Amino acid sequence: MGDARPMDFLQRASPERRQQQYAPAARRHGTAVRPAPTTPDRPVSSTGAVLARPSVQGGGRGGLLPQLLVALVCGGYTTGAVLGWGSEEVALVMGDFGLSAAAATAAVSTLVYARKVCGQHRPAWLLFAVSSAMVALGNGIWGWYEVVLRRPVPQTSAADFCFLMFAPPAIIGLLVLAKRPVTRAGWVCLALDASLIGGSLLTLSWSLALAHTAAWDGPSTARMALSLAYPLLDIVLVSMVLALHFRRSAANRAAVNTAIAALALTVLCDALFTSPILREHYRSGQILDAGWFAGSMLLAYAPWTGTRTEPPRRNGTATRKVTGSLAALTPYLAAAVCTLGILYNVITGQKCDRVMLCTGAAVVLALVVRQGIMLLDNISLTQELAQKENHFRSLVQGSSDVIMIAAPSGVLRYVSPAAQGVYGRDPEELVGTELAAHIHPDDLGRVVHEVRRFLAAPPGDEPATRIECRIRSGHRRTDGAGGREKDRQEGEDCWLSVESSVNRYQGGLIFNSRDVTERVRLQAQLQHNASHDPLTDLPNRALFTERVTRALTSRRAADDHAALLYVDLDGFKAVNDTVGHQAGDELLVQAARRIQDALRSGDTAARLGGDEFAALVCGTSADRREREFQILDIAERLRSVLCEPYPVEGGEVRVAASIGIAFAEPGVTPGELMRNADLAMYRAKQAGKGRVEVYAPQMQADVVRRTELAGRLRKALHDGEFTLLHQPVVELDSGRVSSVEAQARWRSAQGILFTPAEFLRAAEDTDRSLELGRWLLERAVEQAGLRYGAGHTVPVAVRLPAHRLLHRDLPVSGFETLLTRHGLPPGGLVLELAGSDPRIALDELERRLSALRRIGVRVCLGGFGGGYAALTALRRLPVDLVKLDRCFVEGVVESARLHKITRGLLRIAHDLGIGCVADGVDRPEQLLVLRDMGCTHGQGMAFSGPLDEQRLRGSLTRGSFPVPRGTPREQVTPIAVPLPSRRSNAETRVPPA
Repeated sequence: MGDARPMDFLQRASPERRQQQYAPAARRHGTAVRPAPTTPDRPVSSTGAVLARPSVQGGGRGGLLPQLLVALVCGGYTTGAVLGWGSEEVALVMGDFGLSAAAATAAVSTLVYARKVCGQHRPAWLLFAVSSAMVALGNGIWGWYEVVLRRPVPQTSAADFCFLMFAPPAIIGLLVLAKRPVTRAGWVCLALDASLIGGSLLTLSWSLALAHTAAWDGPSTARMALSLAYPLLDIVLVSMVLALHFRRSAANRAAVNTAIAALALTVLCDALFTSPILREHYRSGQILDAGWFAGSMLLAYAPWTGTRTEPPRRNGTATRKVTGSLAALTPYLAAAVCTLGILYNVITGQKCDRVMLCTGAAVVLALVVRQGIMLLDNISLTQELAQKENHFRSLVQGSSDVIMIAAPSGVLRYVSPAAQGVYGRDPEELVGTELAAHIHPDDLGRVVHEVRRFLAAPPGDEPATRIECRIRSGHRRTDGAGGREKDRQEGEDCWLSVESSVNRYQGGLIFNSRDVTERVRLQAQLQHNASHDPLTDLPNRALFTERVTRALTSRRAADDHAALLYVDLDGFKAVNDTVGHQAGDELLVQAARRIQDALRSGDTAARLGGDEFAALVCGTSADRREREFQILDIAERLRSVLCEPYPVEGGEVRVAASIGIAFAEPGVTPGELMRNADLAMYRAKQAGKGRVEVYAPQMQADVVRRTELAGRLRKALHDGEFTLLHQPVVELDSGRVSSVEAQARWRSAQGILFTPAEFLRAAEDTDRSLELGRWLLERAVEQAGLRYGAGHTVPVAVRLPAHRLLHRDLPVSGFETLLTRHGLPPGGLVLELAGSDPRIALDELERRLSALRRIGVRVCLGGFGGGYAALTALRRLPVDLVKLDRCFVEGVVESARLHKITRGLLRIAHDLGIGCVADGVDRPEQLLVLRDMGCTHGQGMAFSGPLDEQRLRGSLTRGSFPVPRGTPREQVTPIAVPLPSRRSNAETRVPPA
């Protein structure tokens, strides 16, 4: 780190004067700055070049303001030096104490930074602080003599010691900042490189100037050593700078570069001072001092430069290649410089002294030793590379993944041996073929697009990508049914699903592929299971809804005339209960197969759950009538095939099918279309099951009305608006009251009683029916018990549906408890089965009725003659009474045909020993005809309507109602037109909301 002034001793005539002029120059040595472009004739411009670098980011303390401040200070000093500072005294002060202040600033800055940071670089900044302090002290001593005492500096002074102590700490600090070699050979090569550079510079410098300095200093060894110490330290410093320039540590690179640049600037100023022009006219405070001043200021700024943000570099950039080449050529360049120094002596006719010869021999020896070390290192690297190559070759050849290298043209250059096992193809046959020829045509476009996108992306942003496609395989295809292999026929290919990791390689691509066929199959199976019914393999509700949505939103003309069919299997629950659930599952599978066979190829069948299916029919005629005809034909075909017998469990079972149809109208949503089809299907079930119904807007209105009525029913039950009436059952011969039938009535807000049939039907389809039935039974038994206690021993009949009678919250023990609680004997309760429900298992109902009869409760079968179900129930169920349906009573006088049917029904009941009650006896002539046929009891408006408790007790007190006497021939006058009957209690209008 010697500055330019020590070289003054190389040319001065007087040894004393040369010693005095050298020492002031040496005090400028202590500067370490950021690297920057420098020129020999303009040393200060390097400062501007350094400060012009991009600003720092990310945690560094550097910024534009400190850079401007350093540039202004250095620029001001340079301006003063150019103008001569105005006077000689000011020039001496600025040339001595100015440089001392700059070096002191650098020492304080590096010391403060070293105390704040921790890490392996902290000692380097401490050494730089010591080096700068030596320079500041030496310049201060020099200024004390030259400015304060105004006398020449002694030939040997403390300033010389300070200047000489500047270089060693700086050199050691550079070693600390450099990237340390990891091996002994690296350390030896570093020492040899520094020796080569130092020897070459010593040879060149000795031939140019140092030989004259050694001769002029005379026989004094101390003076000669002092004169040569400064330039030799400069040479060592330059050698370390050049040797370590290519070994900078990656950590805090900006500060390291600044330190190396500062050294280069200092050595440059020293070299410029050797110029005869500057040497003869140099005085303190001139332009050359500006270079040393700038070096000190840059050293002060160097620790605070921060971390520089550099643009991302691609792999293998030119900068890295050039840096590596220069680092490799450094020893040879040094040897070339040494050769040039010797040639200079030969050309100029100077004698090559011992120093030149020894230095040249040392350089040659160092170069030979270095070459030997490098040769051994190369042999070791070659062996290690061969081992690694064998290792990776073993990995590639033993890997289960297929590794392929494709040229930029798409031709395969290499295929690993794993291709034989994975693809069933010989790797040698694949090499030289185009990769595109082995990719499935359906996947080729997607693969090409992904490869182009990957190659266009920056490698730093996307080093690799993944591609999944199908690759042609040489394996034999497997028959999925029995696992039997079969040869590939001509035109048939077997494809494997592979997943490839793609990386760049020398302009081409490396594909690391593995077989994922089983995973793809599993994913496809999982997706299929998620959208299909596991039992029938039909689309489930989610997939069916998606296809309905697609059909309604499609722009195809065929989808504008879509229709939706909802199918429900009637009687399927009975199959599960009687034959078993496994048989029920088998029936569902057969039903699904029949639905698929009955539909067209473009239609969609689905299982929505349980025994509900759906079908989406598209592509029908644009004409509405013809479209309805086509859909109805498909629906009837479905109903027909679904009603055929199903062979299950070694036998046959039958179910019916209720089908609802909804047509896609403009503006209808998928949810609305499916709801409409569902409403039509339920209307088909309510209308008798086993039929087809087409959706009409009135169905939605009916649902809304029934929902409203159900809500009103719930409120009426909660608010206690229901009351109980009783209608007497009279013996037709005597008019005596034999029993009473309990009937529920709703009392409106106006206090009027109503019996809305529609209101009660709404209750039957909701949970309110259970609550209403429980209330009716408890109130009827309670009031009957009170009447029994008052002496009116007349049984009460309660009308209950079969499903209510079988409900789990009403067991036989519950009837016994209820009768006991209210003091009603079992014979005082008659249970009337209302309606016929084919879903009810007759076996279970028979067991329940038998248990009730055993405790004394009598059973009446309601609606006798109103269908096949009533006759079946009469054959199976244990009943005491039957109630003749009112449809036979209303026309029994006018219709001879109905007269015969009614007589036959009464005869059946008489033959079975079962009592009969006629319902709806509203006219006297009906009473006479029924009595003549053998009917014993009746109820209706001919006797009395429903009565409240007070009026009922009055009637029971009287004991009987008047009945007409005579025969039908005497009382009935034949008429051609049926007489209008009085309003029945079941026809009362619904109370207003």
